[in-house]
Amino acid sequence: MNDLLDTTTTAGTSTPTDAIGTSAAQLRSAELEKRIRHEPGRFRVLTGDRPTGPLHLGHYFGTLHNRVRLQDLGVEGFLIIADYQVLTDRDVAERLVEYVEGLVLDYLAIGIDPDRTTIFTHSAIPALNQLLLPFLSLVSVAELNRNPTVKDEIAHSRQAAVSGLMFTYPAHQAADILFCKGNLVPVGQDQLPHVELTRSIARRFNDRYPTDGRPVFPVPDALLSAAPLLLGTDGTKMSKSRGNAIPLGASADETARLIRAARTDADRHITYDPVARPGVAGLVLLAALCQGRDPHEVAEEIGAAGAAALKRTVTEAVNEFLAPIRARRAEFARDPEQVRRVLRAGNERANAVADETLREVRTAMRSMY
Repeated sequence: MNDLLDTTTTAGTSTPTDAIGTSAAQLRSAELEKRIRHEPGRFRVLTGDRPTGPLHLGHYFGTLHNRVRLQDLGVEGFLIIADYQVLTDRDVAERLVEYVEGLVLDYLAIGIDPDRTTIFTHSAIPALNQLLLPFLSLVSVAELNRNPTVKDEIAHSRQAAVSGLMFTYPAHQAADILFCKGNLVPVGQDQLPHVELTRSIARRFNDRYPTDGRPVFPVPDALLSAAPLLLGTDGTKMSKSRGNAIPLGASADETARLIRAARTDADRHITYDPVARPGVAGLVLLAALCQGRDPHEVAEEIGAAGAAALKRTVTEAVNEFLAPIRARRAEFARDPEQVRRVLRAGNERANAVADETLREVRTAMRSMY
């Protein structure tokens, strides 16, 4: 574990991502990518999803394919199914078992290997959640209150009233990252504030509770993704909660129906212009990503054939791209016990790691009685 702790320097230089602009974080990410290629074993990634519905193509091109890439490069991964965090913005966690098992099926179908990536559920790791109390003592109410991601979550909350749990969300995410000594967190730009607060918590704990050896926690780095923003069928960001997404597990017919209903515009000639024509551009981009092509090339090829031809192209591209993923998902779904075995094994592994981390924390805090 110790060789994972000192990750705040590269080639003898230090580039903190605390309170810095996106451009600096992008430069740091480029440095990290070089180190990952040369020393993948020095990194441990924590990433995950909340089980609030099926994963979709926006997830795939945004984060999922990157998880598989890092795994295949040799980076150790911890993949959390954050079932407790569902409660932050929902009064009731509906269909939780279905969604948790569905996430595991999606992970396996896209190429996540449970022998190389630990898949586990939040609620099954008691020691992880015990980190929340000392971590909350290291942050101020003002820091929690001004977190932009929390503000956005509150704005879109489905609760009758915002619970106190919502304000602990950044500290809870810090516990998710640090319980396994995660030192690399793949995120989009909107998640940088969470990583910055996690870095602050790690530093403050290490400063407040010094040890004779190395610090208890690494100071994790954000690995910014260059993932494109995929629009949903209504021309807004593809999202589970907005009902505008194409699930990875959708059938070919369902996919065709969703794409037929997608919003376009009155201009028959197809061009790729994300600013002026977001609906059309979103469909063009989706086809391009599935085909591994440039979106301008796809638009030029369709040209004056119009929206109907565009939707046919997108439907064919998406269904061809998803066909092997769907086939693998269906194969895994035929053995429900395998999903449970994956979770049991992942929970056992994550519990062992969390127990060891909590032991180190209690030792540092002089609370081992």
